[in-house]
Amino acid sequence: MAFTKELVAVVVGAVLVATLLRAFVGQMFLIPSPSMEQTLSIGDRVVVEKLSSIKRGEVVVFEDPGGWLTGTTYAERGTIGRALQFIGVLPDNSTEHLIKRVIGMPGDRVICCDGEGRITVNAQPLIEASYLYSGPDGQQAKPSTIRFEVVVPDGRIFVMGDNRAHSRDSRCHLNDSETGGTSGENAFVSEELVVGRAIAVVWPTNRAHRLVIPDTVKTVPTANEPAPGTPKINAGPEANC
Repeated sequence: MAFTKELVAVVVGAVLVATLLRAFVGQMFLIPSPSMEQTLSIGDRVVVEKLSSIKRGEVVVFEDPGGWLTGTTYAERGTIGRALQFIGVLPDNSTEHLIKRVIGMPGDRVICCDGEGRITVNAQPLIEASYLYSGPDGQQAKPSTIRFEVVVPDGRIFVMGDNRAHSRDSRCHLNDSETGGTSGENAFVSEELVVGRAIAVVWPTNRAHRLVIPDTVKTVPTANEPAPGTPKINAGPEANC
């Protein structure tokens, strides 16, 4: 009897610790789409850390700002599966989250594109060869076929997928109209919606690797002016992918 009580106490304690860790420290997510290829592939399990502040260049998981999610869905798990997901044993496979790379922080001026077809942030071109998607022929995708110029508002971030041709990201919502809101405001993800930063692929093992901030992003200068209260947007009609 005493052994049974001790065993139950250990199991309950382990579940409680796992649940607290999932809620406040880290969580696993399952990649459902090709929008971050080749950095992340469909079916990858990534670990997301929740304690650090957001930085430019990081890959982050965030809740849907509203109207972003379409396409791939996963079958709902059973009771046991949902319980294991809740405590962090199984990765989160819900369709309520997205994962993209942070390109612009509050106050950043992000432009596509310069004379050489590069994204610029605060007038510095990004050399994105280390993470942009390349096709089977080895040809690297263009940084963006959508032209835009934005200044990221206070408390928000501007995100893009690494597989730009297959990513419905901030660029695709620059012309969204929200009742009672500013046109295009939905393109910028509130920092409050960010779950955390993805730090590593842990499964499958042959794809296990750390997710780091690219060198080209580390040297981007800080914004010259304070972040505006509302976004500044100049985008053509094609910004609605």
